[in-house]
Amino acid sequence: MDIDTQTRESFPTDDPAVVTCGLPYANGDLHIGHLRTYVGGDIFSRALKRLGQDTAFVSGSDMHGTPVAVNAAEEGVTPESFALRHHEQYETTFPQFGIEFDNYGHTHDETNVKMTREIVDELIQAGYVYEREIPIAYDPAADQWLPDRFVNGTCPYCGAQARGDECDEGCGRHLEPGEIETPVSTITGNDAEYRSREHQFFAVSDLQSYLSSFLDRLEGTTNAQNQPREWVEGELQDWCITRDMDWGVDYPDDNDLVLYVWVDAPIEYISSTKQYAEAVGTDTFDWEAAWRGSEESLSSTPSIGDTDENTLTPDIDTGGEIIHIIGRDIIQHHTVFWPAMLRTAGYTEPRAVMASGFITLEGKGFSTSRNRAVWADEYLDEGFHPDLLRYYLATNGGFQQDVDFSWSRFRERVNNELVGTVGNFIYRSLLFAAREFDGTPDVELSDSVEERIETAIDAFTAGINDYSVRDIGDSAVKLSQFGNEYIQRHEPWKLDNDDPKKQQVMRDCIQIAKAVAVLFEPVTPAAAERVWADLGESGDVHTVGVESALAAPPQTFGEPTELFEKIPEERVDELTAKLDDRVTEATDDSNDDAQSAGNAETESESESETAKNTNESRSESDMTDIDPIADDRIDFEDFEELDLRVAKIVETEPIEDADKLARVVVDVGVEQRQLVAGIRQLHDLDDLIGETVVIVANLEKAEIFGVESNGMLLAAGADADLLTTREDADPGTSIQ
Repeated sequence: MDIDTQTRESFPTDDPAVVTCGLPYANGDLHIGHLRTYVGGDIFSRALKRLGQDTAFVSGSDMHGTPVAVNAAEEGVTPESFALRHHEQYETTFPQFGIEFDNYGHTHDETNVKMTREIVDELIQAGYVYEREIPIAYDPAADQWLPDRFVNGTCPYCGAQARGDECDEGCGRHLEPGEIETPVSTITGNDAEYRSREHQFFAVSDLQSYLSSFLDRLEGTTNAQNQPREWVEGELQDWCITRDMDWGVDYPDDNDLVLYVWVDAPIEYISSTKQYAEAVGTDTFDWEAAWRGSEESLSSTPSIGDTDENTLTPDIDTGGEIIHIIGRDIIQHHTVFWPAMLRTAGYTEPRAVMASGFITLEGKGFSTSRNRAVWADEYLDEGFHPDLLRYYLATNGGFQQDVDFSWSRFRERVNNELVGTVGNFIYRSLLFAAREFDGTPDVELSDSVEERIETAIDAFTAGINDYSVRDIGDSAVKLSQFGNEYIQRHEPWKLDNDDPKKQQVMRDCIQIAKAVAVLFEPVTPAAAERVWADLGESGDVHTVGVESALAAPPQTFGEPTELFEKIPEERVDELTAKLDDRVTEATDDSNDDAQSAGNAETESESESETAKNTNESRSESDMTDIDPIADDRIDFEDFEELDLRVAKIVETEPIEDADKLARVVVDVGVEQRQLVAGIRQLHDLDDLIGETVVIVANLEKAEIFGVESNGMLLAAGADADLLTTREDADPGTSIQ
């Protein structure tokens, strides 16, 4: 039976699931930009387990490859010791952010080396590996071959400066050995020359039909589904799987070559799952059921001469639910090379690939060379709880969208949403119930609140099946918003304790608070644990099922603790100034190094030159203030779903306790709408009355600082330049 996305079972299924995160290169410190996919993976795996899905969450450190070899050589240490040092650092850092892998291994351990050799041997035995003579960059001065990042040059596809393995500054394409033009050795800085060398190739092109059908049924984010079609449905090239290096997994029967890092790196997903199963026992988790499935599926592994389409499309029940959560820069590896390897070697293909967007820092890219980053250990040293960052990364935009981090925006979301919405509702409800009733009033949950909690559970489940980390988190936040409105509307503090209405309201609010803890645990596990303890609940909030959201809470509990604390504005000013000073110092040092090196080009100089070549009339400072154009494109159908309307501002007022927010009432022709906009410090609110603006009219309602916002005001840049129309279009006119 062919796999069709319409026949896939919704989660939870009876099959074991494996959730993986892309392996971090063991060659540098982690910053918060790195953490996005790992936080997303942790949230998704926790949510699956909450539904009752048998799930293993695994990853590991990528120990091999030229980045590790290059950096180790610069330090004068062995690649193994260099990589192990960073691996141990990651093992310590991830749990500090609540990222709890069931197993976290690395690609150099015995399990993965053995598994890699076995899978490569499967590819060879199936006839999908062949030898070919190709040109390889060579440094005569160093008397050394130049694999991957030992060589720089020009991309043959777009003409941008590129690394030997990837056009990182231009089109983003994976580059095969010998493809890069005008090669230069990164070892000596001399021009390299091409010499012929025999290497091993994986015949990916023979699996083109299979890969095309695989993409048709692949679930996950649309960028992971659509981006690979350019490669798969074009002239699909075979893949060189060996490199001229000493560091890596040796190619079978050839000690002069090692396997390309993208062969052994994804195999660590299987190895790490196997290690987890060996640790807990196969009765707890069966790694082979997840990765290899039935005996029938193993016997259907295609050989190079197979042409029957049925041999290229595995049965829907041949394995588990494999979900890869990665950065979008490695989509090609996970949707082309990796499934081709899995299919040829008789392993389960991925059910879904979730590819995240990038993270910028105050509108600009992270730059480790300029120390322009918020480092993982720095975040913790500043005294911020990991749950705050987890929430920001999970819910600040869709998973595949680029997300900007700034300390001011971080403060705003923590104060408005975590403190003002979730924390405020849970604390006020539990405190009032503890003081007035010593816990939960002894009445039944009302039907209307039970239905609202069921709606939240449905939204949580839908978020999982839509592969939306944001929707998983929003299910609890929106339930908290409902709780705030519910308690505020009924005002139980005005009623006597023996009034049945007061007892009913507080019974309902305590149930909502418990449900929020259950549904919010994947995003803010530590906060959920505190609510669980404050309620006096037995068991472990991290292991209960989603059905616990409707289980009756304990009858007695004491006064609670506040979940979250507001971040003062002066803290933001302090942290922003600290970042600016650090970047300035690193940039000055970089410029000094460049001057001492004569003709050496710094990163900032390179970017400036590129900007000038792109648009001569734009100054360097102008260019650095403008966000890069997003690589991801949306479908026209998605764009058409936006309801953009002309509106006229009829009323404005500042929002109490919110320095930047204003309540804005606009006329949209058929009705008046209330919006919340961050324009208070950037505009004279009185002067805005009568202004024509543009709004997003079909945005979901939100409660911000206790004020309902029914739409979004559109503005450009940090100065909130309000979008308007050239002529006097009537309020309510659609933007087309």
